[in-house]
Amino acid sequence: MISFLRGIVAHVGLSSAVIDLNGAGMSVFATPQTLSHLTVGAEAKLFTSMIVREDSLTLFGFADEDEREVFDVLLSVSGVGPRLALAVLAVHEPEAIRVAAHTGDGKTFTKVPGIGPKVAGRIVLELAGKLVPLGTGAGDSKAPALALSAEWKPQVVAALTSLGWSEKDAAGSVDKAMVDSPELAEGGNVAQILRATLRWLGQDGARAGNRVGSRG
Repeated sequence: MISFLRGIVAHVGLSSAVIDLNGAGMSVFATPQTLSHLTVGAEAKLFTSMIVREDSLTLFGFADEDEREVFDVLLSVSGVGPRLALAVLAVHEPEAIRVAAHTGDGKTFTKVPGIGPKVAGRIVLELAGKLVPLGTGAGDSKAPALALSAEWKPQVVAALTSLGWSEKDAAGSVDKAMVDSPELAEGGNVAQILRATLRWLGQDGARAGNRVGSRG
């Protein structure tokens, strides 16, 4: 089992990075927030979780051990694979996930694209007792703020397109989400803006579903 990687960042993509370990390049999938803190040519350390399949070995990287622990626990939920677990961490910080699981707050998980009420209910049910809040507060961030002023929007749009949205839809969604959170737009924290936009997209999807249901 590979517990962590420390090496020079050789490449940063939309959903993964390559870490050069003395001439061997290791590909690691990670959240947009984690990737945004990596710089090509600089040394980085990522805590990792290895997913073993019959035909593949895949590494997922995390900024700290807490993120990795929450990821591994999420994988214990039936129907939750590594991509969906990573999507949960892209929207919510580890402590927010712990609090939601501990309090039975399924709505927190429905804010993640791809998770509906039924899946959210199963996550809460199966995580009961497995994740306990650490007392740091659901909104705390262990990573330093990444203020990039006017440079933040292209990075957020790129992260969203890597998750499946078109560039046009991604850009429009960011603008609409920031109408409700102007303080985030001013701060320019890429991770926070991305989370806010993903939450807005999840809520908008729910609203769209309600409109379809009412017409039926």
